[in-house]
Amino acid sequence: MALRKQMHAEQQLKALYEQAQSYAFEYADGAAERTVFPAPEAIADLDQFIEDMPNSGGDATSILQQLHRYGSPASVAQTGGRYFGFVNGGIIPVTLATKWLTDFWDQNTALQVMSPITSKLEEVCERWLKQLLGLPQTTVAGFVSGTSSAIFCGLAAARLRIYKNLNWHFNQQGHNGAPPIRIITGRDTHGAVVKAIALLGFGLDNIEWVEGDEQGRIDRGQMPELDASCIVILQAGNVNSGAFDPFDEICDNANDVGAWVHIDGAFGLWAGGTERLKHLTKGMEKAHSWSVDGHKTLNTPYDNGILLCRDKEALITALQASGAYLTSSYGEQRDGMMYTPEMSRRARAVELWAALKYLGKSGVDELVYGLHQRAVQFADELKQANFTVHNDVVFNQVIVSPSDDDNITQSILEQIQASGECWAGSSVWKGKKVIRISVCSWVTSDQDISRSAQAFIKARDFICTK
Repeated sequence: MALRKQMHAEQQLKALYEQAQSYAFEYADGAAERTVFPAPEAIADLDQFIEDMPNSGGDATSILQQLHRYGSPASVAQTGGRYFGFVNGGIIPVTLATKWLTDFWDQNTALQVMSPITSKLEEVCERWLKQLLGLPQTTVAGFVSGTSSAIFCGLAAARLRIYKNLNWHFNQQGHNGAPPIRIITGRDTHGAVVKAIALLGFGLDNIEWVEGDEQGRIDRGQMPELDASCIVILQAGNVNSGAFDPFDEICDNANDVGAWVHIDGAFGLWAGGTERLKHLTKGMEKAHSWSVDGHKTLNTPYDNGILLCRDKEALITALQASGAYLTSSYGEQRDGMMYTPEMSRRARAVELWAALKYLGKSGVDELVYGLHQRAVQFADELKQANFTVHNDVVFNQVIVSPSDDDNITQSILEQIQASGECWAGSSVWKGKKVIRISVCSWVTSDQDISRSAQAFIKARDFICTK
């Protein structure tokens, strides 16, 4: 009883929320100039959180103080404009404010009767995404945690449909004795695709790998002959080079024989929503399913993945473990759980709606194309300083080497990271160690790019003159 009284008092007085707001604003004000990666002392201070489970309750004010004092300095400043390590995105102010509001709503979005507002905005987002990306009118959307989950859902729908076309009812009969399904994807496919293939029981040894060209695109000339037992997985945005597979011809061939095509577009699918970059996604509308993140290129808060599928029956039947199409018991209203593996889900689509409403088609174009411009600038400034840029910068990814020696490249990367000026990650491209740059935050300015390029140059000069 005392605990409930205490929590009621905290709810009514609002002091805790004001304290959190103060810390949040302090963090935001300092994000642009602090070191991008936490200092060693900040990471060491995380030991302050190590303790046995308390026997009695704690003080809420002290808990927030501890989080801000030791947690904030140990976070990565990916909202500051000079973080290029992964395609982590930024966060548009309106979507952050929306997240704060919906956290107070605390909605469970499984059914329309649990959250009418979320059901309606999921419906609106689905419609807007079809309009923005030029997808078929039959396309439905599932709002999941991220692209890894979205790929899983898309391939589950593909498995259901391909087996049904082969007169095998997978939900009842399973894998045992089933006719073989052929999985075809590029050698440079993302690890999330490989994980989904394994989780769905297709078997990694059964993948028919297709070699890529010099940019990491599937080589159409090496595609095997397709048939009605095939699931083809293509890529909108190679994780290293940013390159896009040739969708148009491959989708035409797949559709001619009854194969299924899934496009993994975690960050790159948004190119289809721009006037100046949509040539990269030509023909993508001919696929059967697509996976994409809002929290990457569109800069919504994290935990905002989207699965799009033009075969509603296959998607719902696969995810609801039923051999027949399920219609909601609540009539024409949208029940979000029908399009995802989860039942309980937070109201993530509200943030996506806020982003799309705020940006509009012209804003999406400006945001996405702006990321491309900054990536081109980064590549150009590094080329001028005699770094080797290995890819055609068609989207937001740059892969560079400061040296032909892998050990020197690694040492220079570590020096860049230690400088605190910016943060980029490492990768391997065509057998060589490279530095991988992902430009994915609306905050990143041309000044941020120039400052970061100088950090690359200083790190190289420091290592090479030691």
